[in-house]
Amino acid sequence: MASNKEEAKRRITKLREAINHYRYLYHVENISEISDEALDSLKYELAKLEESFPDLITPDSPTQRVAGKPLEKFEKVVHVMPQWSFNDAFTPEDIRAFDERVRKNLPSEALAKEGGKVSYVCELKIDGLHTVLTYEKGLLKIAATRGDGKVGENVTMNVKTIESIPLRLKESVDVIVEGEVWLGRRQLERLNLERVDKGEALFANPRNAAAGTLRQLNPKIVSARKLDTFIYDLSHGEAPQTQETELKRLAELGFKVNKHYEFCSDIEAVIKFWQKWQKKKDSQDYWIDGVVVKVNERANQETLGYTGKAPRFAIAFKFPAEQATTIVENIVLQVGRQGTITPVANLKPTLVAGSTVSRATLHNEDEIKRLDVRVGDTVIIQKAGDVIPDIMKVLTEMRSGKEKVFKWPKELPACGGAIERIPGQAAWRCVDKNSFAQLTRKFYHFVSKHAFDIEKLGPRVIDQLLEAGLISTFADIFKIKKGDLLALPRIALKSADNLISSINERRQVPLHRFIIGLSIPNVGEETAEDIANYFGSLAKIQEAKLEDLQQIEGVGEIVAQSVHDWFRDANNKKLVQELLNQITIKNPEKKTREKDRGKLEGQTFVLTGTLPTLSRDEAKELIKKNGGEVSSSVSSKTSYVLAGNEAGSKLDQAIKLGVEVIDEDEFKKMLK
Repeated sequence: MASNKEEAKRRITKLREAINHYRYLYHVENISEISDEALDSLKYELAKLEESFPDLITPDSPTQRVAGKPLEKFEKVVHVMPQWSFNDAFTPEDIRAFDERVRKNLPSEALAKEGGKVSYVCELKIDGLHTVLTYEKGLLKIAATRGDGKVGENVTMNVKTIESIPLRLKESVDVIVEGEVWLGRRQLERLNLERVDKGEALFANPRNAAAGTLRQLNPKIVSARKLDTFIYDLSHGEAPQTQETELKRLAELGFKVNKHYEFCSDIEAVIKFWQKWQKKKDSQDYWIDGVVVKVNERANQETLGYTGKAPRFAIAFKFPAEQATTIVENIVLQVGRQGTITPVANLKPTLVAGSTVSRATLHNEDEIKRLDVRVGDTVIIQKAGDVIPDIMKVLTEMRSGKEKVFKWPKELPACGGAIERIPGQAAWRCVDKNSFAQLTRKFYHFVSKHAFDIEKLGPRVIDQLLEAGLISTFADIFKIKKGDLLALPRIALKSADNLISSINERRQVPLHRFIIGLSIPNVGEETAEDIANYFGSLAKIQEAKLEDLQQIEGVGEIVAQSVHDWFRDANNKKLVQELLNQITIKNPEKKTREKDRGKLEGQTFVLTGTLPTLSRDEAKELIKKNGGEVSSSVSSKTSYVLAGNEAGSKLDQAIKLGVEVIDEDEFKKMLK
């Protein structure tokens, strides 16, 4: 131990230099020059010296990687540089189309410089968590998550525990860099074994594990999980002339850079790199879900610039959707709100595309016949993102002879009897359109979030009310008394009060929500809002002629006919009048052009799927508040399709028509 402060200071400096040197070799270069025990001994000596001379402790000392008490919460950080996301390519045709767009948007002199082609740099796309690191005079000041691209969370204390991230750079420079924090396969396996012992839920995939770890309020927990990182972007402070030299510059500063990047002289070389890593992606300790392709020349990057959501000079070239094999344990028929019947395969639970799945859609009777899928079959399923899996193929060579052919029934209890195939379609439906199964689903829909939004009135209570005969029409909901509810099992006084209060809060409803709640065939949320905004009142909708309905953008002949016929049906007229005796309708406000002006003025959006944080109503409100329009169908006039999880046919139509598809993060960027 040093005898005085001056001697301690010199020894501390030497110890820090040695520890950082061996840290860099081990965690960045994967070289072990000394044993773990020897390195721990150096760290121990440093800690004891700093304990004796606490005023010599500095923020970049190796002892400060895990320091301080657990945080109470994460502070918000406003990013100096916007955090963009990439557009995706999935096939060689997609990536060639990207190359064509790049060449089309570059001036002829830039192309001539590269012989008419464009050079690219390919980097492995790591499946982890995006992180932004800010250094001042070479010292790590702030580490933040991506957040919404504009504002992230300060996770500096946690990031300091990651040994591959330098607390001080090799040069005293001011820079902002970006990279990916990831958890290795072996570490994920170790963590999940520990969670099994503790009875905790397993991490489904490495990204969830990395994100969950980095958002721990206790840095000691983060340190124990052994996160790692790759840095790939120098976004502020320096401007190397090419992407290739930028990666080399990051390595010079002391960052861990993935070494499997490659310069490609043209787009065909990019495709070869992508094909090579498709086969090799499981050879690394980290997960790889594609290749990031960037125009190499920075001057060309600056010329190409950005769209509202992504760089034009880069794209994520994704690997094909993951597939897995499993066994069909049963095939069941589900009855939809309109009585349409959908076959669903119940599967032996299996892990695919990062999550456990136990069912797959079979779409219709014709699809079952085409696949020749049977109960007991071994099948290949495919899942892209959060979409319900599809059965791609039956492995007939795996059959044992015990498999059972699925026979389409003539009757279905959920339909209350007979079923029939819809003329000219592959779908089947209930013959009795007023069957109990359909009736309950219509009630579920009527009180759901997108319709009347009666919070305390869930499916279980609806079932009780129907079975007790307390409701048979929608209007009956608003006639329920507290005494009626107290007679039902499992409903106490407080629950009854809460339910009555929830019902009374919905005695005034916007016109579009009223239309949604009626379960008019072929009328979804966007269409209901289009109709409400077009006519402005229920009376005008009821009086509307077929040609009036067809004038609404996005409302075709089938939808127009459906709405026209529904409001002329005697039973439906009675249903509406009974409802109007119990509630009032709030008509949409007429908007002036000046009020409509905003960041999204002149742009039309179509929504599909479930967004991570915004409800569909909230997203639509934001669009309209900023001057945009919302349509129910995709056409060549659509500006953007805002897609979330389990996006449906609208996403397919957007891709077919070449309409730009954005996610919630990209949508929020447009509003910023």
